[in-house]
Amino acid sequence: MKPVMLLTRILAPAIALALASAGLHADDPFAPLRDAMVREIANLSSVTRDETGRVEFAAPVMAAMAKVPRHRFVPPDEVPYAYENRPLPIGYGQTISQPYIVALMTDLTQVGPGDVVLEIGTGSGYQAAILAELAQAVYTMEIIEPLAVQAGERLGRLGYAKVQARLGDGYHGWPEHGPYDAILVTAAASHVPPPLIAQLKVGGRMVIPVGAPFMIQYLLLIEKAGDGSVSTRQVLPVRFVPLVGGG
Repeated sequence: MKPVMLLTRILAPAIALALASAGLHADDPFAPLRDAMVREIANLSSVTRDETGRVEFAAPVMAAMAKVPRHRFVPPDEVPYAYENRPLPIGYGQTISQPYIVALMTDLTQVGPGDVVLEIGTGSGYQAAILAELAQAVYTMEIIEPLAVQAGERLGRLGYAKVQARLGDGYHGWPEHGPYDAILVTAAASHVPPPLIAQLKVGGRMVIPVGAPFMIQYLLLIEKAGDGSVSTRQVLPVRFVPLVGGG
């Protein structure tokens, strides 16, 4: 449920390079590619610092990006491209996000070890896995049933016990487990869903792309103050597939 590539600078190492480095990473031949991806993200965070306000992303976020095996979250024919800095198709008209965007959105939420997080738009489960490296618990919702089933099974196989996935309309959130310290939405809404604002904890942060389908949207950072009021900051132009459901 992920953005079309925002930045055109692409990391395109060959899988053969990873295999050649297997002596250094015998247990994970993809590790060199993942390390290179993280370096690319670090470079891009510096390039976009004027827009995002972030010169560099938090060390725990970068560590999560270096750890989670993105190649396990893409279809077999996309595995050779898993560590390129671009979105990839995962079926049903959806994509796995560009790694830079995953890192940026995660960084903006400022998720910490005691936090409970809601993700809207599970997709492949990759973003939920990144969040699980940082948070106490992650609740993630997907409206496309085959993706919801696949992601839940995948996250279970990979040992992400902190993640609970369900099929449902993310526009209305998951109030049973709220309020949430952070809410991350991975599809573009025409407006910020009021139910999600209601489920955001005081002091919490929501990151959501807002705008017309298949046009340039804006990534918004929303923060809830102690009196229940919210502030909104426009972070970066992006392009996401539309949020399905709601109304």
